[in-house]
Amino acid sequence: MRSNQLKLKLINYYPNSANKSEIVSSQAKISYSAERRSRFWAAALPYLLILPTLIFVAAFTLLPLIRVGYDSLFIQNQAVQTPKFTGLGNYIALFTDPGYIHVIKNTAIYVIMTVPISVFLALVLALLLNIKFRAQGLYRLAFFYPTVLPMVSAATIFLFMYTPGYGLLNVFIEFFHIPSQNWLGDPNLALVALMILGVWKQTGYFMVFFLAGLQGLPHDIFESAKLDGANVIQSTRYLSIPLLRGTTLFVTTIAVINAFETVDQIYIMTGGGPVNSTGMMLFNLWQTLFSYLDVGKASAMSIVLIAFLLIFTIINFISSDRRITYE
Repeated sequence: MRSNQLKLKLINYYPNSANKSEIVSSQAKISYSAERRSRFWAAALPYLLILPTLIFVAAFTLLPLIRVGYDSLFIQNQAVQTPKFTGLGNYIALFTDPGYIHVIKNTAIYVIMTVPISVFLALVLALLLNIKFRAQGLYRLAFFYPTVLPMVSAATIFLFMYTPGYGLLNVFIEFFHIPSQNWLGDPNLALVALMILGVWKQTGYFMVFFLAGLQGLPHDIFESAKLDGANVIQSTRYLSIPLLRGTTLFVTTIAVINAFETVDQIYIMTGGGPVNSTGMMLFNLWQTLFSYLDVGKASAMSIVLIAFLLIFTIINFISSDRRITYE
């Protein structure tokens, strides 16, 4: 509006037609230039908004990842004074080591067992606690409380519960005439004991995400289903669960990442034993780096761990994205 008024004033000020055409041409160039600048800043605005995050990710994720990948190509331990280039030697040593293969197997068993159970229990609890009843908030707090408890504290509590002879779990199973078990000293039971702790600790955390997803679902769909004669079970099976696929994808991804990050409870409860029956990938990485001071091998373990997580995340998103309903 102001540019048009200015153009009219200039044209009226210069009665010469030649000057008028020059002014119109100049004004058109100015308008085109201003429009180009406006389009440029409109296109650049999203990138400027995410620039701080990109800088943070590059500084604290991408650059360290590149450095770890570089260090994994060298032999760097107490026996070598200066790093020695070995190429893929560290990776070959890892995958030809029966101990590390056993660690990968333990991690896979832990993930396969704890993730589905935790996610399923979290979904069931969210569906139950989404129904209005007396003391609803108290029950939600009770199931969420294990999440607030630090993992070291939770591991200490379960360490007492698993104590042979007088531990709470052994006292409980003795009521059923089952002999007392050495939960953390038996190679066949130690990993199961860690799984029980992991499920107990994470279920309430995942439940909160499902509760948030349930409360964000459109109520008119459920009202229409109720008018059509659908009961609670049918509404849950054919409406709630399909509409929560996006939340389930997110929760499953977070659950797998948390399962791969199992360290604290192993350090407190088993130390990786007995007979490497509870050794996990991240705990083994921590031991290799801080106990054995083998930087090259630990860097290779980091790349392998990141590769496993990346492959799973990509497969999970590709396989689930086609079936997810977005609002």
